Amino acid sequence: MTVRRDFQESARCRSDLVIGREELFTGARGQLASGGSVLLHGPAGIGKSTVLRALAEEYGATARTVLRCSATESESHLPFLALADLLGLVLDEVSPRLPAAQRTALESALTGRGESSLQRDGLALRLAVLSALRALAADGPVLVVADDLQWLDPASAELLGFAARRLEGTPVQLLCAVRTEGQESQEYDRQLRACPPGTLAVRLGPLTRAQVAQLLDHRGHGGLPRSTVREIHRTSGGNPLFALELGRALADSPTPPRPGEPLPVPTSLRALVLSRLDMLSVEARRTLLVASAGARPTPALLRAAGRENAEAECAQAAELGLLATGPDAPAVRFAHPLISAALYAEAPAHERRAAHAALSTAASDPIERARHLALATTGTDPEVAARLAEAAALARDRGAPSVAAQLGLLAARHTPADGGPGPGPEERRLAAAEDAITAGEVDLARDIAREVLTRASVPADRVRAWIIVIDTAGHTMAEVDAVFPQALADAGDDPRLLALVHYQLAWRALIVEGDFTEARQAAAHAAELAARGQDRRTELLALAFQAQTETLMGHPEAPRTIKRALREPQDPRVACHHNGAGSARFRWLVMGDQLAEARTTVTALLREVRRRGSVESEVHFLRGLAETELRAGHCGRALDLARDSLRLARDSGIGETASAMLTSLAEASGGDVDRALALAREAVQHAEEDGDQMYLSRALGALGYAQLVAGDPAGTVRSLRRVRSLELGLGITDPARGRWQGDLAEALVRTGEVAEAQDVIDVSREHALRLGRESVLAVLDRSEALVRAARGDREAAVAQLTSAQDRLGKLGYGLEEARAAFALARLRGRGPGAAAFDEAARMFRRCRALPWLRQVEEALAAPGPEPVPGRPEAPAALEVLAAMERQVAALVMEGATNREIAARLFISVKTVEATLTRVYRKLGIRSRVDIVRLAAARRAR
Repeated sequence: MTVRRDFQESARCRSDLVIGREELFTGARGQLASGGSVLLHGPAGIGKSTVLRALAEEYGATARTVLRCSATESESHLPFLALADLLGLVLDEVSPRLPAAQRTALESALTGRGESSLQRDGLALRLAVLSALRALAADGPVLVVADDLQWLDPASAELLGFAARRLEGTPVQLLCAVRTEGQESQEYDRQLRACPPGTLAVRLGPLTRAQVAQLLDHRGHGGLPRSTVREIHRTSGGNPLFALELGRALADSPTPPRPGEPLPVPTSLRALVLSRLDMLSVEARRTLLVASAGARPTPALLRAAGRENAEAECAQAAELGLLATGPDAPAVRFAHPLISAALYAEAPAHERRAAHAALSTAASDPIERARHLALATTGTDPEVAARLAEAAALARDRGAPSVAAQLGLLAARHTPADGGPGPGPEERRLAAAEDAITAGEVDLARDIAREVLTRASVPADRVRAWIIVIDTAGHTMAEVDAVFPQALADAGDDPRLLALVHYQLAWRALIVEGDFTEARQAAAHAAELAARGQDRRTELLALAFQAQTETLMGHPEAPRTIKRALREPQDPRVACHHNGAGSARFRWLVMGDQLAEARTTVTALLREVRRRGSVESEVHFLRGLAETELRAGHCGRALDLARDSLRLARDSGIGETASAMLTSLAEASGGDVDRALALAREAVQHAEEDGDQMYLSRALGALGYAQLVAGDPAGTVRSLRRVRSLELGLGITDPARGRWQGDLAEALVRTGEVAEAQDVIDVSREHALRLGRESVLAVLDRSEALVRAARGDREAAVAQLTSAQDRLGKLGYGLEEARAAFALARLRGRGPGAAAFDEAARMFRRCRALPWLRQVEEALAAPGPEPVPGRPEAPAALEVLAAMERQVAALVMEGATNREIAARLFISVKTVEATLTRVYRKLGIRSRVDIVRLAAARRAR
């Protein structure tokens, strides 16, 4: 019998929706599936009950009996209450099966009839609980689900522990959760000792920022700006309960918090974390308020801010658990970020301003002093605004654009609107928006720009705001098409403003229209306008864009344009920008097989953008470095970098499609092929939704490669034929741009479409020869060798593969070299070619190309006849067959299976089957056996 469940969880608590706990869930699920027990532990609100309920829902269906209890603090003083929850509904079933003394003790404890207690009937009661569980288990598996073990009444806890330690060998599993505050919590140790032997302890830690964002979105708070989500994550400490409460409070708040101010903390959370605040003295509470207002409070800072007894008052707070203590930590650190936020939210506005006023003179850092001065001041004040603008510039120079954006908004708020000396409020807001873009906070930047557009009348401010709106659209530029005519109208005939708009029009031509020729012309026009308007920054960006476009087109002017973009004077902001000349030069180096110099270039660019805090450029250059390592055959390193790029892209919402595409290539080469396929399909979907023609071809190229590695040559052909068509329409002629041509030719050979494979090779070779793309030429030779092998010219194929492998090795393309070695081994077969297989495996192992290494192992493990040095001549009767048909028939004569024939000839099993059908028809026979008989009859003559 199964006890009726007393609750049903909503769909959001199913295991597939337990956000951020997937890995923990897998471990717990495996433990339960193997018959073991699980103890979940972690701090309050961390999600233990959610995970517990999801696991109970999943595994409760497999148990005959499910026993549940969920304790509360208010009921923990009632003896045997938890025991009654667990066994009350099954008492009638198990009582008749217990010895009399045990039955009397258990019934007395559960019903209150008599005076049973652990002191009076201790052994009998303990044995009764153990016997009851064993009796239930005799009829089928038992699952005991107990939440909040810390609130179990002591008597029930002792009895459950006694039984649990003695249940080994019986189908009774415990699924429990207990609140603990630290990894080494004594409560955790005590509860684990009370669980069955071999219990898996699973600690639930804080969620990452991306997981908090996913949780908020899942619970209906997905419209919050990323900067706000970041602050929710910081304030909540990654605690899902706290994050949800903060998100709910923000959703209910009519106005968002102003820049530099902590988040509003709902009353429910204030009561939870500040319950001990009333035990502090008034002065100690004021000291903690000053600490909560500071960025990095120390006792020395608090004393400088007028809190003379800071050490003693902090010690008092630490004793109450409000502050964390550490012997080597001079800073004043709250036990949880939420305590600081709640304390600040609880204080009256005038007390907050007083705390900031004290810190504005006590803080040593000029940025901190300016921020506190702003938060201590009400209304506009040109002097305060100027100090804030200076602090924003300093933060920008320090590589803290997010801080610069906050300070810039504070400066705008304190700037008088009456047109006094210096920049006006709209200019300062726009500067803050540009800093927000640099920091990766594109939604904040877009909101600022649109707010400026509702008020600004100065053309320069309006065009600048329009450009921010376009910039924040990223690769979804089609969504802001209506902006361009308005921006051009506001620009008038000012060449500086027109240059800004035409530079964006160049990007639109490339991304939306997929027209490289128009994009190149628009970029050149933008550079000309910028030079006329003496805007060197826009001129450099336009020249760099023109150079990149010409590089991808295989245009002869590309080297000359790159040199123009690298001429002095340079703008430091453009020099390391992801769309600057440095990036254009890196792309040229990668496509020109100069991998070592490309790696040095992109590493320096990545270091500089990290110093500047430019998130979008960091995402871009992480991808660039990953691509370089992948070309060099360092697949493990490339995979790590690509995953970092994707993680940062998803966290910031910038460059997700490109990062998914690059990570797919890295996963297919050195990681998980299924993951590679999923990422490539995601990139294709996003590019199609965004109308991004440029990245659609790259994403399809990644998908085709992943399909090839996954053993789906037909899928590869479908994907890469689309790439070929797209690039033809885009005007891309340089085969080094996507490097998909060799993969398409190889897949076509495997599907039996040899003539098309040769056509791909011939067309691509013509462009590669014109542009001097040596690595592309070597890969094309590797593919052409497969074509020759499929046509029966084995000796020429071996020679061409050997040459291609040698050239790829000299150029430093480790993975492509290993692929050539593998193709050569497969062509030679497992007899004479056994050493070649070992060599290919060694090379793939050196590259950490795990998916390719598995292919070598599978090829070696596949059963089949030993290959012979030379293929026997086909009988005369087979001369009516085409070349491919003769090869297939000859291998059938040797006794090869369809799968072995496919592997030997680099074609698919379906192609083998179709070829055999044609052979049967031409020879007038019905089966493989008839081919063997025909050959035997021929030899007997």
